[in-house]
Amino acid sequence: MLVVAALGGNALLQRGQPLTAQNQRANIRTACMALADIVRAGHRLVVTHGNGPQVGLLALQGAAYKPDEAYPLDVLGAETGGMIGYMIEQELENALDHKQPVATLLTQVVVDADDPAFLTPTKFIGPVYERNEAEARADAAGWHIAPDGDKWRRVVASPKPQDIPDLRVLRLLLDQGVIVICTGGGGIPVLRLPDGAMIGIEAVIDKDAASALLARRLGADALLLLTDVDAAYRDFGTDHAAPIARITPQEARALDLPAGSMGPKIAAAADFAQSGGLAAIGRLKDALALLDGTAGTQLRLAAHRM
Repeated sequence: MLVVAALGGNALLQRGQPLTAQNQRANIRTACMALADIVRAGHRLVVTHGNGPQVGLLALQGAAYKPDEAYPLDVLGAETGGMIGYMIEQELENALDHKQPVATLLTQVVVDADDPAFLTPTKFIGPVYERNEAEARADAAGWHIAPDGDKWRRVVASPKPQDIPDLRVLRLLLDQGVIVICTGGGGIPVLRLPDGAMIGIEAVIDKDAASALLARRLGADALLLLTDVDAAYRDFGTDHAAPIARITPQEARALDLPAGSMGPKIAAAADFAQSGGLAAIGRLKDALALLDGTAGTQLRLAAHRM
């Protein structure tokens, strides 16, 4: 089975942890033990990951140094893709006792310059702040901000991924038995110009949406959206909250879920499941159980109603 496993931000940095290399490596080491179980079970694996905290930190560092010379988000996305990919690659190789090749591929993802997302930023990046501090930073830097749980964060444009031109290279690696880490942070956002050339654009693509597109284009059998909750929930945060075990793509699209958290995961899972594969949302440590259908939220065309 070909499995695309998308690591949520918790796999790299737990909420409230300082954004240090040591913390990220420790979390990635734990994540790679779960990913190694997928490989040992006989499945082929492609790994994607988020980069929200990391790309936001780089943006802050650049603005603090020389604001007029700060790198755009597409370049920062490439930087974080290399940094995080390196850590995952090394820890996954170690977890597999170096018995299988692992490679990181910086991945360009084409978006549409006219995407309405550029007018309504929703993608969280960077650290969390108390509201007063977030508002002060937003006023000073021209940010858009939004609530993230009981804190506030910067939000940026998150256009829909349209194409992955680096699929040709990815397929070459998979054909050689390589475990590939790619589409980091949703991929590097680029525009395709009328003459066919590509150029980066200021945005951060949703990792789950890009992972779903990647899984569809590869003809993957399963898409795992790995996070820090055991499943998607109806009425989350209320006394009536209930986990969703099985659901169809059509039913999933009818759910009313927060745009900045579980909403994008359900949308991405529904898009992939519509193609006939298994999409599952759940905890990283339950990765194999998600594949077996015994954990998390399972999305299939023929799902049983709950």
